Amino acid sequence: MIAPPIPQNEIFRLKALKEYSILDTLPEEEYDDITRLASQICGTSISTITLIDEKRQWFKSKVGLTSSESNRKDAFCAHAIIDPDDIFTIKDSRLDERFHDNPLVVGEPHVIFYTGVPLVSPDGFALGTLCVIDDKPKELDAEQLATLKALSNQVVSLFELRKSKMLLEKFTKDLETRNLELEKFANVAAHDIKSPLNNISSLTQILLSDYSDKLDDEAKMLMEMLDVSSNTLRNLVDGILEHSKSDAVLVEKRSVFSLEALVDETVVLLDNDKQYNFKKIFEDKTVYTNRVALQQILINLIANAIKYNDKTTVEIEIGFSESEEYYEFFIKDNGPGIADENLEKIFNIFEVLTSEDRFGNRGSGIGLSTVKKLVEGLGGKITIDATIGAGTVFYFTITKFNFL
Repeated sequence: MIAPPIPQNEIFRLKALKEYSILDTLPEEEYDDITRLASQICGTSISTITLIDEKRQWFKSKVGLTSSESNRKDAFCAHAIIDPDDIFTIKDSRLDERFHDNPLVVGEPHVIFYTGVPLVSPDGFALGTLCVIDDKPKELDAEQLATLKALSNQVVSLFELRKSKMLLEKFTKDLETRNLELEKFANVAAHDIKSPLNNISSLTQILLSDYSDKLDDEAKMLMEMLDVSSNTLRNLVDGILEHSKSDAVLVEKRSVFSLEALVDETVVLLDNDKQYNFKKIFEDKTVYTNRVALQQILINLIANAIKYNDKTTVEIEIGFSESEEYYEFFIKDNGPGIADENLEKIFNIFEVLTSEDRFGNRGSGIGLSTVKKLVEGLGGKITIDATIGAGTVFYFTITKFNFL
């Protein structure tokens, strides 16, 4: 018997093999289907998907064998991986000096005929073989060899799919960790920024209230500007924090709830004093979606319809319908509308179209960006229809199917 030589690229070949993390894994139907098919097509009693590591050949899938591995120095497959480009065939091992006294030939499973197709990674490393074996002399025809080669390509594709899945899982886990770290940082940063801003605002109010008679008009104006600036910055911090948390909101599970109850709850949050006219253009429906995310969308759109309305009487319509695939909503206001050239950029983060809202505050340009992120995260789309001087309508959809 002649022991198989060691490939020149053995160190890199073993590294490539271990990157698939497939050695000693449980049987899988996808691989077993391939070995069964190979055995049937080639008319052999044995077929295996074999991987060669430092000291053994290990069978990821096998037909006609009971053992799961054997010694590498006895392995026909260890000879087959030496030339990744060629199919390795032994028609009768008893007549070949390399194998005639091999333990696998003289004993079970009596490997007389062997054909192995190297399983070659995209980088050119022979990881093992797809092989067919019989206990009597045999020769495969060209069609059988071509089919065996095609099946070996499918095995490598399964290996690559496995690696891609592992990389995706690792990336997802790393991304979740980074998101948690980012959320923690955002909360800490928001607290550290908002605390001094609140102090500035409070001190400004005290100065304006208690020392008003000692301040001239210019000083009062500067103090008021300082108060407005600190409030603007605080609102910006709140907006950034809300935007950073939108991914976490999307993780919330879907639930069944009354749409009318949700809308009523949202309206009360934004108009507790009943200063504005709301009209619901739908009959109550029970919906099944992410309640937290939907309410966040409604809060942002309705709040915008109030804040950027230039009419004495603010009128807002909230509509709902559904198709086979989507829940469909609209929020309509009687405000100033939006110019056509601004319709695309309005969803860009930090994009602000007006200098101040109806309450004299400057917007952060984050709310609509967050809305778009949430809507798309729920498997839907958001669009705008606006007429200058006559109002704006935001249309958005949410898929009824699983979106995560």
